[in-house]
Amino acid sequence: MNAVQTYRYLQPSALRTAGLDLQTSGGPAANPRFFSGFLTTPAAAAGGLLAVAEVARTRYHQPVSPASLDPVVTGSRERLRFESFSGCCGVYARMDVLPAGFDGEIAGHGTTNVDVNPPLREALARVGGIEPLHLAVGPDDLTVSTMEGAVVERKVPLPGRWMRGFAEVHVLTAGFEPRAEIPAAEATAFLRRLPGSSDRSVLWAVPAGRTLRLTSRPTPGAVCLAGAGRLAALRGLLRHARTLRVYGPAVRAGSPAVPSTWELDTGSLRLSLTLSPEPYRGFSGEGAALLALASDEVIDDAELVGALLSWDPTIDVAALAEATGLSDDRVRAALAQLGTAGRVGYDVADAGYFHRVMPHDAGRAERDNPRLVGARTLVERGAVRRDGDHATVRSGDDDYRVRRLPDGNLTCTCRWWGKYRGQRGPCKHALAVSMLAEVAV
Repeated sequence: MNAVQTYRYLQPSALRTAGLDLQTSGGPAANPRFFSGFLTTPAAAAGGLLAVAEVARTRYHQPVSPASLDPVVTGSRERLRFESFSGCCGVYARMDVLPAGFDGEIAGHGTTNVDVNPPLREALARVGGIEPLHLAVGPDDLTVSTMEGAVVERKVPLPGRWMRGFAEVHVLTAGFEPRAEIPAAEATAFLRRLPGSSDRSVLWAVPAGRTLRLTSRPTPGAVCLAGAGRLAALRGLLRHARTLRVYGPAVRAGSPAVPSTWELDTGSLRLSLTLSPEPYRGFSGEGAALLALASDEVIDDAELVGALLSWDPTIDVAALAEATGLSDDRVRAALAQLGTAGRVGYDVADAGYFHRVMPHDAGRAERDNPRLVGARTLVERGAVRRDGDHATVRSGDDDYRVRRLPDGNLTCTCRWWGKYRGQRGPCKHALAVSMLAEVAV
């Protein structure tokens, strides 16, 4: 389901004589100001921002005419982050401007949309040289009244899939580990060898010396690369990069397709693309966040932990555990819950969560998930009958048998589980059993 989101900017973003002026929309305040200072590597920053904007206007699966959506920017301590999803929600892009990448002060903390319009994209493509570029994220004068001048207003159909995508990606990437790191020269050669945008195959990248080798089958240590053409947005930053790092979950022979993260590091900024397991799959339907949404105890923990978040570049789990009196595992579960409302994301390079607050309806991720709604209805109706580690769930005119495996995962006899076999999260019957187990504990 899409909702019409109105973006109100005081003026269009532009590359002016004085520098790069990025306009913000609503968030922690109307048109918040996050930063004013210099970018130390302007060409690299321009390339990274273009990549994030390009992903936001691209639909990789069944391409259609581009329709630009405004990326999201977060200002926090010593970090600026720009994020977007592709139109098909199968690619998540993020550029992190690190302390070495700017000379200035983060003036505000918060998350909002940032205007990256077509004329600005054309101007960014021409940025070059080594002289620092002045950057203003948000208006320089917050006292300006919108009645005193023209307001740029765009009404954009904002996909509900974006919100659900933010809810899913952080849960998936929190299980990633570094799998490979190769120098920029080898990364350039590797990306040039990849199939084009029309290729929809699922490949696997295996570390091989200073480069990566592609195979058609998964092996231990391999990284899934589904729809290799979706990495095209990285190419504009290759000439500035030092390394390409690749992250993913552990796989073995016979593993199904899984998501992966591909990250270019210039030393002053990082540009990453996280790909869904298959080109036609959007992150919004993966179901990884369902268990975090289903628990009752973790909701209370999340409220406690959320009150202590303070816009640190990386959230210190141990410090939060000490401050709240919760165990490290309960703090991590609470952070996963907060991520379903867009309040935290996950950075694979730092192996840690970071604070953000999405400027959209935080409750949407739960309300729009039919499996979660269906599971709550089953519990309320008393449709779950437990029998040790097994349970029978009455849904409609049918009974479904839910079994708990030795690894703690649940299986079900329903069609959903038979089709996806846990690859897209639990079915509503397994979710209902999990909810009832939480209540029993």
